[in-house]
Amino acid sequence: MTPWVRRLLIANVLVFFVTQLQPQIGILLALYPAGVLLRPWTPLTHMFVHADMWHLFFNMIGLYFFGPRVEARLGSGRFLVMYLVAGLTGALFSFLTPTALIVGASGAIFGVELAFARYWPRDRILIWGVIPIEARWLIAIMTFVSLQGAAMGGGGIAHWAHLGGFVGAAVFIFVWEQLSPAKSFKARASGASAPPVTARVLGDRSALERWSRIRPEDLHEVNRAELERIRRRLDEHGIASLTPGDREFLDRFSARLN
Repeated sequence: MTPWVRRLLIANVLVFFVTQLQPQIGILLALYPAGVLLRPWTPLTHMFVHADMWHLFFNMIGLYFFGPRVEARLGSGRFLVMYLVAGLTGALFSFLTPTALIVGASGAIFGVELAFARYWPRDRILIWGVIPIEARWLIAIMTFVSLQGAAMGGGGIAHWAHLGGFVGAAVFIFVWEQLSPAKSFKARASGASAPPVTARVLGDRSALERWSRIRPEDLHEVNRAELERIRRRLDEHGIASLTPGDREFLDRFSARLN
């Protein structure tokens, strides 16, 4: 369990029990797009309110299973920002159904699931613990279902919020990857103004030596699994196969050794 996944789970459960005891609080926190000017806090607070136990359960299961690896990959601060961006974008898309009452973390959770599929597209997910499907195809199916549901009027499900969560997370990840130091490094290393080959080789050797000092036993189990995956890629395909996210992950944990 990573830090922000744990905190978000606790926050959602606590708010659920509070709103069960005091339903009027849930109404004050829910998003009613047509009345957002009267309750401007609701695009944020609605994602911590759930209609019933099953609504809470399925959203928190998604956060529990997908969230830790995504948080380990992005870093805790960026994970929280992406989670909130996805939830707020879900709220924005909900304005397409202005008279609906919107509650739930689904937009944010859909964003987390999209991020998972971005970095581990071929990982298999067991639907209901039985049916295996790769993460990338699961997201494709969820997108299709949400589009179809939105076109048919929703049926009591916030399909536009789900789609908004996908869009918000996708935009966040794209911007982060473009601005990350590792992306800049890769661009410099492959561009016309790339440093001499000798300098690049020495830089790679220095990075490999620094990364090799990361001790798996010092890491959280989620980070340890990610480290092992990246090291397998290094062993099988070499340093050129690392993504900007892989380099940023290794740099982040090797920096702690200095």
